[in-house]
Amino acid sequence: MERTALGVGLVALGGFVGALARHGVDVLAGDVTGLGTLAVNVAGSFALGFLITRSVGARTRLLVGTGAISSFTTYSTFTADAVALGTLGGTTYVAVTYGLGFAAALSGLAAGRRS
Repeated sequence: MERTALGVGLVALGGFVGALARHGVDVLAGDVTGLGTLAVNVAGSFALGFLITRSVGARTRLLVGTGAISSFTTYSTFTADAVALGTLGGTTYVAVTYGLGFAAALSGLAAGRRS
């Protein structure tokens, strides 16, 4: 990891972009509990799977992986949404999120290897 001012700046810039994108998805999802979180976590799983198959430099990984994708996705909101949905709804939400997340990551890996 690059432990320089540039490295910190890349993570911060990526984080800013990822957070704005995350907010945009939440706005589009409206008031449906968990929908925005599910969408960003599945999309982020795909994007991270794709990114790790690419021969990108350390600075690109900092900007895109550590910065943008990590601030775009969320585990804490995922947990809060699962609790808010109750026992049956929350359990279903967790299972669907993990299933789709793993499938998206595998799809991202496959897509990255093909291109």
